Amino acid sequence: MRGSRTLAFTAAAAAFLWVCAPAGAQQGSKSTQGSKAAEAPAAAPGSAYAQRFAQLCAACHGANGRSEMPNTPALSGQHSFYAITQLFLFREGRRANEAMSAVAKGMKDDDMRGFSDFIATLPPVPPPPPATPPDSARMARGKALAQEHKCVFCHGADFSGGQQVPRIGGQREDYLKLTLHEFKSAKRVGYTMAMAEAVGRIPGEDLDTLAYYLARFPVASGTTPTK
Repeated sequence: MRGSRTLAFTAAAAAFLWVCAPAGAQQGSKSTQGSKAAEAPAAAPGSAYAQRFAQLCAACHGANGRSEMPNTPALSGQHSFYAITQLFLFREGRRANEAMSAVAKGMKDDDMRGFSDFIATLPPVPPPPPATPPDSARMARGKALAQEHKCVFCHGADFSGGQQVPRIGGQREDYLKLTLHEFKSAKRVGYTMAMAEAVGRIPGEDLDTLAYYLARFPVASGTTPTK
């Protein structure tokens, strides 16, 4: 029964995300219309969602998308497709966070698209300089773990992600630790089971080292993320 419910939800989520995905992420079966849609420039997110972000999101996530609140992710440099996926999961009750669930439950599809498209305009913002230099041995261990567990396969060599895969390079360390451990314990679910399967057998200490490494990975600022 649980497997059937998961499959049904995944199918419903896939249908929703296909409809809401940026034009470049969809490969139309009608070649003429698909070509025109692909060639058409993406509409700039309306100022209404910039204002709504400032009013609704900035207090926790930061006006520039760089959160200073513990266990709260930086959204700067994040991708539209990933952002809309997370809003959908919150709205449908598949991700549990009291504040985000309250925000997302009243969103219409157009709202989620508007917010996610605006988030995708926020360029990456490097984290503040650490109080102490990074531990070189721990950074080397984190790099080796990222290679060993194939983090780079999905998140990229620079950990900038793409589409439904999040940017994790330069993310808050406390949020990375929280997220990795929640995937490991199955407390957090994703759009697919990829993350749960990827971290399920990694020792907790290694997850902490990965979070340490990724949080200190160099971030190229000023580059608008892809959709």
